Amino acid sequence: MKQDLTTGKVTRSMLWFAGPMIAGNLLQQFYNIADTLIVGQVLGSDALAAVGASYAVMVFLTSVLLGLCMGSGILFSMLWGAERRQDLKRSVFLSFVFIGAITLLLEVASLLFMNPLLRLIQIPESIFALTGEYLKIIFLGMAFTFVYNFFASLLRSIGNSSVPLLFLAVSAVLNILLDLLLVIPMGVAGAALATIAAQGVSALGIAWYTLKKMPQLLPGKEDCRWDSSMANQIVQYSLLTCVQQSVMNFGILMVQGLVNSFGVSVMAAFTAAVKIDSFAYMPVQDFGNAFSTYVAQNYGAQKKERIRKGIRSAVACATIFCIVISAGVCLFARELMLLFVKPHETEIIRIGVQYLQIEGACYCGIGCLFLLYGLFRGLGKPAISVVLTVISLGTRVALAYSLAPIPSIGLLGIWWAVPIGWLLADAVGFIYYYRFAVNSSQR
Repeated sequence: MKQDLTTGKVTRSMLWFAGPMIAGNLLQQFYNIADTLIVGQVLGSDALAAVGASYAVMVFLTSVLLGLCMGSGILFSMLWGAERRQDLKRSVFLSFVFIGAITLLLEVASLLFMNPLLRLIQIPESIFALTGEYLKIIFLGMAFTFVYNFFASLLRSIGNSSVPLLFLAVSAVLNILLDLLLVIPMGVAGAALATIAAQGVSALGIAWYTLKKMPQLLPGKEDCRWDSSMANQIVQYSLLTCVQQSVMNFGILMVQGLVNSFGVSVMAAFTAAVKIDSFAYMPVQDFGNAFSTYVAQNYGAQKKERIRKGIRSAVACATIFCIVISAGVCLFARELMLLFVKPHETEIIRIGVQYLQIEGACYCGIGCLFLLYGLFRGLGKPAISVVLTVISLGTRVALAYSLAPIPSIGLLGIWWAVPIGWLLADAVGFIYYYRFAVNSSQR
């Protein structure tokens, strides 16, 4: 199931590797959407708003772990491409210990400071208890998030994107079945339990597979030791990617706080629309992550011309996809909202359609941005990805908070702030690449 991304046809290699990653994250979004759909249809708009607010907090915190695992995965890819097998094993040991320790600290801090965090993002009193009930259970399953993403990143770094998909598929089906069994008798707590149980299955399954089937990746006794040079590399790649993911989701959390101030109806509309939005552009996000692995393997193997060919191919593929998906979301925005909201909730549907038609028209902007993130991570420049994220999210938050209080603009200011941030970051990323990265590669 391994794939060598340093040989073969460029476009085919990337798409073949990206396919399982795209399918896997679509499944992950699908079982996140299952929570929202079942809760919204069975428990009503208050529970839907609570799960939506919880999702923003949950994504922000788990993005820390995801970023750490992704960053380590880039280093794994470089070492694999350079055929430095002993260094790879040592980096696996050090990164597992490092990220595992952060996971433990993050879980404890999340449980201790949950209520202040909910106050910070202005959760209304009417759903405060429901939101806290859901998040408390989700936080208890944070270790599963770490284990799955660590081993998934390790397998993907060597070109194996199929096995993570397999275990995620089992998890998605289990999550939906448990939702149907637990939501009615237990409310939002049942949805949370279904989610962490499904995550637990995927985490334990992928860990078992790696231990049994891929011993060549695992450190032996001689590899389980401190290596300051390797540790510095792990910290550099992991923390910078973590900062990028965290900044991205912190910006989303800040926007969620502003949306919350408009009341439960807007929260419910935003919850459903963001689920649709995330599902729509998730494939191009995962393609960007696959592109990052492609670049990292070829960078480790010192194949610069293959990287340049990959860039041209990736831009063409992402642009075609974004145009198609933009047309679909804009044309069927109302029908998509009706998957989550009952037809008589006309105000919620109207707000959600407005959001989707604005964001959906601009998916090429986010598609290019995901490719830029992947490119700079793969080239060993994760700090540039952080800068682009700060520009994108900083613009989004600044514009949203500046425009939303103006009566004649209101929610439109929040919605338009998002694509403006995407396009500004794209411009900076392209300028940097063509002025600096291209010139330095030609020296």
